[in-house]
Amino acid sequence: MKKFRIGIDLGGTNIKAGVVDEEYRIVGTARCKTALPRPAAEVLADMARMAREAAENAGIGMDDVLCVGVGSPGTANPVNGVVEYSCNLGFENVPVCADLENRLGKPVYLENDANAAAFGEALAGAARGAKSCVCITLGTGVGGGIIIDGKIYGGFNFAGAELGHIVIQVDGEPCACGRRGCWEAYASATALIRQTRRAMEAHPESGMWQIAGTLENVDGRTAFDGMRAGDPAAQEVVGRYIQYIACGLINVINIFQPEVLCIGGGICKEGDALLRPIERYIESERYSKYSAYQTRLCVATLGNDAGIIGAAYLSEAGIQDLKK
Repeated sequence: MKKFRIGIDLGGTNIKAGVVDEEYRIVGTARCKTALPRPAAEVLADMARMAREAAENAGIGMDDVLCVGVGSPGTANPVNGVVEYSCNLGFENVPVCADLENRLGKPVYLENDANAAAFGEALAGAARGAKSCVCITLGTGVGGGIIIDGKIYGGFNFAGAELGHIVIQVDGEPCACGRRGCWEAYASATALIRQTRRAMEAHPESGMWQIAGTLENVDGRTAFDGMRAGDPAAQEVVGRYIQYIACGLINVINIFQPEVLCIGGGICKEGDALLRPIERYIESERYSKYSAYQTRLCVATLGNDAGIIGAAYLSEAGIQDLKK
Protein backbone atom coordinates (compact mmCIF):
# COMPACT_ATOMS: atom_id res chain seq x y z
CA MET A 1 0.00 0.00 0.00
CA LYS A 2 1.29 3.42 -0.95
CA LYS A 3 2.45 5.62 1.91
CA PHE A 4 2.84 9.39 1.97
CA ARG A 5 4.76 12.00 3.92
CA ILE A 6 3.87 15.58 4.77
CA GLY A 7 6.30 18.47 4.53
CA ILE A 8 5.62 21.81 6.19
CA ASP A 9 7.46 24.93 5.05
CA LEU A 10 7.16 27.40 7.91
CA GLY A 11 7.86 30.94 6.74
CA GLY A 12 7.53 34.41 8.13
CA THR A 13 4.70 35.15 5.69
CA ASN A 14 3.07 31.79 4.90
CA ILE A 15 2.68 28.30 6.33
CA LYS A 16 2.69 25.81 3.45
CA ALA A 17 2.07 22.07 3.77
CA GLY A 18 2.31 19.43 1.08
CA VAL A 19 1.68 15.70 0.82
CA VAL A 20 4.61 14.02 -0.95
CA ASP A 21 4.44 10.57 -2.48
CA GLU A 22 7.16 7.94 -2.88
CA GLU A 23 8.30 9.48 -6.19
CA TYR A 24 8.82 12.90 -4.50
CA ARG A 25 5.71 14.34 -6.14
CA ILE A 26 3.53 16.80 -4.25
CA VAL A 27 -0.02 15.46 -4.54
CA GLY A 28 -1.89 17.81 -2.21
CA THR A 29 -1.23 21.19 -0.62
CA ALA A 30 -2.62 23.72 1.83
CA ARG A 31 -1.46 27.12 3.00
CA CYS A 32 -2.38 29.96 5.29
CA LYS A 33 -0.84 33.20 6.49
CA THR A 34 1.62 32.94 9.36
CA ALA A 35 0.07 36.19 10.65
CA LEU A 36 2.96 37.23 12.88
CA PRO A 37 3.44 38.39 15.53
CA ARG A 38 1.39 35.98 17.62
CA PRO A 39 2.03 33.20 20.17
CA ALA A 40 3.91 30.13 18.99
CA ALA A 41 1.05 27.88 20.11
CA GLU A 42 -1.27 29.54 17.59
CA VAL A 43 1.27 29.10 14.79
CA LEU A 44 1.69 25.42 15.68
CA ALA A 45 -2.07 24.91 15.69
CA ASP A 46 -2.23 26.31 12.15
CA MET A 47 0.68 24.10 11.06
CA ALA A 48 -1.23 21.03 12.22
CA ARG A 49 -4.38 22.30 10.54
CA MET A 50 -2.53 22.81 7.24
CA ALA A 51 -1.07 19.29 7.45
CA ARG A 52 -4.56 17.83 7.82
CA GLU A 53 -5.96 20.03 5.04
CA ALA A 54 -3.14 18.99 2.71
CA ALA A 55 -3.94 15.34 3.39
CA GLU A 56 -7.62 15.98 2.73
CA ASN A 57 -6.79 17.79 -0.52
CA ALA A 58 -4.63 14.83 -1.56
CA GLY A 59 -7.56 12.50 -0.98
CA ILE A 60 -5.89 10.54 1.80
CA GLY A 61 -6.31 10.13 5.54
CA MET A 62 -3.70 10.68 8.22
CA ASP A 63 -3.47 6.88 8.54
CA ASP A 64 -1.79 6.94 5.11
CA VAL A 65 0.91 9.34 6.35
CA LEU A 66 4.21 7.91 7.60
CA CYS A 67 5.63 11.06 9.13
CA VAL A 68 5.73 14.85 9.04
CA GLY A 69 8.73 17.14 8.54
CA VAL A 70 9.10 20.85 9.22
CA GLY A 71 11.52 23.32 7.69
CA SER A 72 11.81 26.40 9.90
CA PRO A 73 13.86 29.58 9.71
CA GLY A 74 16.40 30.07 12.45
CA THR A 75 18.36 27.65 14.60
CA ALA A 76 16.38 24.42 14.44
CA ASN A 77 17.70 21.55 16.56
CA PRO A 78 16.85 18.30 14.76
CA VAL A 79 17.83 16.12 17.72
CA ASN A 80 15.37 17.48 20.28
CA GLY A 81 12.96 18.99 17.76
CA VAL A 82 13.18 22.51 19.18
CA VAL A 83 13.43 25.80 17.29
CA GLU A 84 15.96 27.36 19.61
CA TYR A 85 15.78 30.81 18.08
CA SER A 86 14.19 32.44 15.06
CA CYS A 87 14.10 36.21 14.88
CA ASN A 88 11.76 36.02 11.86
CA LEU A 89 9.16 34.02 13.77
CA GLY A 90 9.73 35.38 17.25
CA PHE A 91 10.39 31.79 18.43
CA GLU A 92 12.65 31.00 21.34
CA ASN A 93 13.01 27.38 22.51
CA VAL A 94 9.73 26.27 20.91
CA PRO A 95 9.24 22.44 21.05
CA VAL A 96 7.89 22.11 17.51
CA CYS A 97 8.18 18.33 17.14
CA ALA A 98 6.67 17.40 20.51
CA ASP A 99 3.77 19.78 19.99
CA LEU A 100 2.95 18.60 16.46
CA GLU A 101 3.34 14.93 17.41
CA ASN A 102 0.66 15.45 20.06
CA ARG A 103 -1.61 17.21 17.57
CA LEU A 104 -1.10 14.86 14.61
CA GLY A 105 -0.19 11.52 16.16
CA LYS A 106 2.75 11.10 13.76
CA PRO A 107 6.55 11.24 14.10
CA VAL A 108 7.70 14.78 13.34
CA TYR A 109 11.15 15.86 12.16
CA LEU A 110 12.65 19.36 12.17
CA GLU A 111 15.35 21.18 10.21
CA ASN A 112 16.38 24.67 9.21
CA ASP A 113 14.37 25.70 6.14
CA ALA A 114 17.41 26.30 3.91
CA ASN A 115 18.77 22.86 4.82
CA ALA A 116 15.39 21.28 4.05
CA ALA A 117 15.28 23.00 0.66
CA ALA A 118 18.81 21.83 -0.15
CA PHE A 119 17.80 18.29 0.79
CA GLY A 120 14.82 18.58 -1.53
CA GLU A 121 17.06 19.57 -4.45
CA ALA A 122 19.38 16.67 -3.62
CA LEU A 123 16.50 14.19 -3.55
CA ALA A 124 14.44 15.31 -6.50
CA GLY A 125 15.87 18.45 -8.10
CA ALA A 126 18.98 19.79 -9.77
CA ALA A 127 21.37 17.84 -7.51
CA ARG A 128 19.53 14.51 -7.73
CA GLY A 129 21.97 11.60 -7.73
CA ALA A 130 24.90 13.60 -6.36
CA LYS A 131 26.55 12.36 -3.16
CA SER A 132 27.51 15.87 -2.12
CA CYS A 133 26.04 19.24 -3.00
CA VAL A 134 25.84 22.78 -1.74
CA CYS A 135 22.74 24.84 -2.47
CA ILE A 136 22.87 28.63 -2.39
CA THR A 137 19.76 30.83 -2.50
CA LEU A 138 20.18 34.44 -3.62
CA GLY A 139 17.17 36.21 -2.18
CA THR A 140 16.54 38.78 0.53
CA GLY A 141 19.68 37.27 2.05
CA VAL A 142 22.08 34.56 0.91
CA GLY A 143 21.02 31.18 2.25
CA GLY A 144 22.99 27.96 2.21
CA GLY A 145 22.45 24.25 2.61
CA ILE A 146 25.10 21.52 2.63
CA ILE A 147 24.53 17.85 1.79
CA ILE A 148 27.40 15.41 2.40
CA ASP A 149 27.05 11.71 1.54
CA GLY A 150 23.31 12.20 1.21
CA LYS A 151 22.95 13.71 4.71
CA ILE A 152 22.32 17.27 5.86
CA TYR A 153 25.33 18.91 7.47
CA GLY A 154 24.42 21.53 10.06
CA GLY A 155 27.44 21.64 12.34
CA PHE A 156 27.71 20.23 15.87
CA ASN A 157 25.33 22.91 17.18
CA PHE A 158 22.92 22.83 14.17
CA ALA A 159 23.70 26.45 13.26
CA GLY A 160 26.03 25.66 10.37
CA ALA A 161 25.75 26.35 6.64
CA GLU A 162 25.31 30.11 7.16
CA LEU A 163 27.31 30.61 4.00
CA GLY A 164 25.94 34.08 3.41
CA HIS A 165 28.03 35.23 6.35
CA ILE A 166 31.46 34.37 5.06
CA VAL A 167 33.31 37.65 4.62
CA ILE A 168 34.44 38.64 1.13
CA GLN A 169 35.51 42.21 2.03
CA VAL A 170 37.14 42.97 5.39
CA ASP A 171 35.53 46.07 6.97
CA GLY A 172 33.10 46.19 4.07
CA GLU A 173 29.35 46.77 3.89
CA PRO A 174 27.49 46.28 7.20
CA CYS A 175 25.45 43.08 7.41
CA ALA A 176 22.29 42.39 9.41
CA CYS A 177 24.20 39.68 11.32
CA GLY A 178 26.46 42.31 12.90
CA ARG A 179 29.59 41.64 10.83
CA ARG A 180 30.90 43.76 8.00
CA GLY A 181 31.73 42.59 4.50
CA CYS A 182 29.57 39.45 4.46
CA TRP A 183 28.83 37.78 1.13
CA GLU A 184 25.14 38.42 1.81
CA ALA A 185 25.81 42.17 1.98
CA TYR A 186 27.12 42.05 -1.61
CA ALA A 187 25.43 39.14 -3.41
CA SER A 188 21.84 39.09 -2.16
CA ALA A 189 18.99 40.56 -4.22
CA THR A 190 18.72 43.18 -1.49
CA ALA A 191 22.36 44.13 -2.08
CA LEU A 192 21.82 44.32 -5.85
CA ILE A 193 18.94 46.75 -5.37
CA ARG A 194 21.10 48.90 -3.09
CA GLN A 195 23.98 48.85 -5.60
CA THR A 196 21.61 49.78 -8.43
CA ARG A 197 20.18 52.75 -6.52
CA ARG A 198 23.66 54.04 -5.70
CA ALA A 199 24.65 53.86 -9.36
CA MET A 200 21.51 55.71 -10.41
CA GLU A 201 22.17 58.47 -7.87
CA ALA A 202 25.75 58.75 -9.13
CA HIS A 203 24.66 58.74 -12.79
CA PRO A 204 21.54 60.87 -13.36
CA GLU A 205 22.04 60.29 -17.10
CA SER A 206 21.67 56.51 -16.71
CA GLY A 207 18.94 54.75 -18.66
CA MET A 208 18.03 52.92 -15.46
CA TRP A 209 16.01 55.99 -14.49
CA GLN A 210 13.74 55.39 -17.47
CA ILE A 211 13.47 51.69 -16.61
CA ALA A 212 12.61 52.10 -12.93
CA GLY A 213 11.16 55.61 -12.89
CA THR A 214 12.08 56.18 -9.24
CA LEU A 215 14.56 54.78 -6.75
CA GLU A 216 11.64 53.19 -4.88
CA ASN A 217 10.72 51.13 -7.94
CA VAL A 218 14.17 49.60 -8.39
CA ASP A 219 14.18 45.80 -8.23
CA GLY A 220 16.55 42.95 -9.03
CA ARG A 221 15.83 43.24 -12.77
CA THR A 222 16.55 46.96 -13.18
CA ALA A 223 20.31 46.74 -13.65
CA PHE A 224 20.08 43.67 -15.88
CA ASP A 225 17.49 45.39 -18.07
CA GLY A 226 19.74 48.43 -18.26
CA MET A 227 22.73 46.26 -19.15
CA ARG A 228 20.80 44.68 -22.02
CA ALA A 229 19.87 48.19 -23.22
CA GLY A 230 23.57 49.10 -23.33
CA ASP A 231 23.61 51.46 -20.35
CA PRO A 232 27.22 51.82 -19.07
CA ALA A 233 26.25 52.39 -15.43
CA ALA A 234 24.02 49.30 -15.46
CA GLN A 235 26.75 47.25 -17.10
CA GLU A 236 29.12 48.23 -14.31
CA VAL A 237 26.57 47.31 -11.61
CA VAL A 238 25.89 43.91 -13.14
CA GLY A 239 29.57 43.20 -13.72
CA ARG A 240 30.48 43.91 -10.12
CA TYR A 241 27.45 42.04 -8.76
CA ILE A 242 28.35 38.93 -10.73
CA GLN A 243 31.90 39.20 -9.45
CA TYR A 244 30.59 39.30 -5.87
CA ILE A 245 28.46 36.20 -6.44
CA ALA A 246 31.34 34.36 -8.08
CA CYS A 247 33.76 35.25 -5.27
CA GLY A 248 31.56 33.53 -2.69
CA LEU A 249 30.84 30.55 -4.93
CA ILE A 250 34.55 29.98 -5.54
CA ASN A 251 35.13 30.08 -1.78
CA VAL A 252 32.39 27.46 -1.32
CA ILE A 253 33.92 25.24 -4.01
CA ASN A 254 37.42 25.55 -2.55
CA ILE A 255 36.15 24.61 0.92
CA PHE A 256 33.76 21.77 0.11
CA GLN A 257 34.57 20.62 -3.46
CA PRO A 258 30.94 19.45 -3.82
CA GLU A 259 29.87 17.33 -6.75
CA VAL A 260 27.11 19.86 -7.49
CA LEU A 261 26.81 23.54 -6.61
CA CYS A 262 23.18 24.59 -7.04
CA ILE A 263 22.06 28.22 -7.00
CA GLY A 264 18.49 29.45 -6.71
CA GLY A 265 16.46 32.58 -6.15
CA GLY A 266 14.63 34.95 -8.44
CA ILE A 267 17.85 36.43 -9.81
CA CYS A 268 18.57 33.09 -11.53
CA LYS A 269 15.80 33.91 -14.00
CA GLU A 270 18.43 36.05 -15.73
CA GLY A 271 19.76 32.78 -17.15
CA ASP A 272 22.94 32.89 -19.22
CA ALA A 273 23.45 36.61 -18.54
CA LEU A 274 24.16 35.57 -14.95
CA LEU A 275 25.52 32.03 -15.26
CA ARG A 276 28.03 32.27 -18.09
CA PRO A 277 30.14 35.05 -16.50
CA ILE A 278 30.00 33.23 -13.14
CA GLU A 279 31.26 30.04 -14.82
CA ARG A 280 34.16 31.97 -16.35
CA TYR A 281 35.17 33.36 -12.96
CA ILE A 282 34.96 29.91 -11.38
CA GLU A 283 36.99 28.35 -14.19
CA SER A 284 39.80 30.88 -13.78
CA GLU A 285 39.98 31.11 -9.98
CA ARG A 286 39.03 27.77 -8.41
CA TYR A 287 41.83 25.95 -6.65
CA SER A 288 40.97 22.61 -8.29
CA LYS A 289 41.29 23.84 -11.88
CA TYR A 290 43.75 21.06 -12.79
CA SER A 291 41.65 18.23 -11.38
CA ALA A 292 39.89 15.83 -13.74
CA TYR A 293 36.79 16.14 -11.54
CA GLN A 294 35.09 19.51 -11.30
CA THR A 295 32.07 20.81 -9.42
CA ARG A 296 29.02 21.15 -11.64
CA LEU A 297 27.24 24.51 -11.37
CA CYS A 298 23.50 24.43 -11.99
CA VAL A 299 20.28 26.30 -11.25
CA ALA A 300 17.77 24.96 -8.71
CA THR A 301 14.77 23.37 -10.39
CA LEU A 302 12.19 22.81 -7.64
CA GLY A 303 11.53 26.42 -6.67
CA ASN A 304 9.21 26.75 -3.69
CA ASP A 305 8.54 23.00 -3.73
CA ALA A 306 12.08 22.20 -2.57
CA GLY A 307 11.37 23.05 1.06
CA ILE A 308 8.22 20.92 1.20
CA ILE A 309 9.82 17.89 -0.47
CA GLY A 310 12.96 18.13 1.65
CA ALA A 311 10.97 18.55 4.86
CA ALA A 312 8.74 15.58 4.02
CA TYR A 313 11.78 13.32 3.76
CA LEU A 314 13.72 14.57 6.79
CA SER A 315 13.47 11.12 8.30
CA GLU A 316 16.04 10.13 5.63
CA ALA A 317 18.37 13.07 6.26
CA GLY A 318 20.55 11.53 8.99
CA ILE A 319 18.64 12.92 11.96
CA GLN A 320 18.27 9.46 13.49
CA ASP A 321 22.06 9.06 13.34
CA LEU A 322 22.45 12.29 15.32
CA LYS A 323 20.06 11.03 18.01
CA LYS A 324 22.08 7.87 18.67
